[in-house]
Amino acid sequence: MALLEATNITKIFGGLTAVNDVTLTIEQGSIVSVIGPNGAGKTTFFNILTGIYKPDKGDVIFDGKPIGGLRPDQIAALGMRRTFQNIRLFHNMTVLENVLVGMHTHLHAPIWNIILRSPSLRREEGKARDRSRELLRFVSLDNKRDELAKNLPYGDQRRLEIARALAGNPKLILLDEPTAGMNPNETLDATNLIRRLRDQLGVTVVLIEHDMRLVMAISERISVLDYGTKIAEGDGQVIRSNPRVIEAYLGKGAAGMAAHPPA
Repeated sequence: MALLEATNITKIFGGLTAVNDVTLTIEQGSIVSVIGPNGAGKTTFFNILTGIYKPDKGDVIFDGKPIGGLRPDQIAALGMRRTFQNIRLFHNMTVLENVLVGMHTHLHAPIWNIILRSPSLRREEGKARDRSRELLRFVSLDNKRDELAKNLPYGDQRRLEIARALAGNPKLILLDEPTAGMNPNETLDATNLIRRLRDQLGVTVVLIEHDMRLVMAISERISVLDYGTKIAEGDGQVIRSNPRVIEAYLGKGAAGMAAHPPA
């Protein structure tokens, strides 16, 4: 069953076509990677899916609903959440407070309950705190819940971003370079966490990633962008042997060697 269908997506900035007629289908319960050289249009494509940019052409259907004209908060409320290439935490708030912020689309107390600090508001806040601590335990950060986000090590900040995204109970989570800047041990922990998102929480995952070992190890399907155009799609074996992919990363000479190896 398709959870997300993006069809013929095109985005032009001035005279630059950042995304060119890209179609991508994400099956429910899958782990999919979108890869490509720097400047290939990957983050722009994520920004279109999440409502930050409006496509100049094409349609996006999420969970059976067209979302092309919706705001980012409306799309998030439907069950699509994301992290960013550059970490965007509230650095002077605690770890727990950062996760609570991620629940804003699911808190429904009217303004008079907030002003009067009603019992129903206190119950809702209590449930939100309990759920936030569950998520922090899931990403192994509950013991740091009272620390300021800015004081966390880099790998922990990445995991906190994922916990905050999970606070909205997403059906689909988009991870933009989740292991960028990590050391090998942090990358291994992140890889295991991504698997657990799907296997234990049932969340569908799409990631942009430059670590090809991670991509090949974790992805059930890989889509490759180059200069905004999708040039290949398939499993790891198909992608690693595709001459167009090799050319995009390593140049025409390398692609020729792959297609016609020396005897």
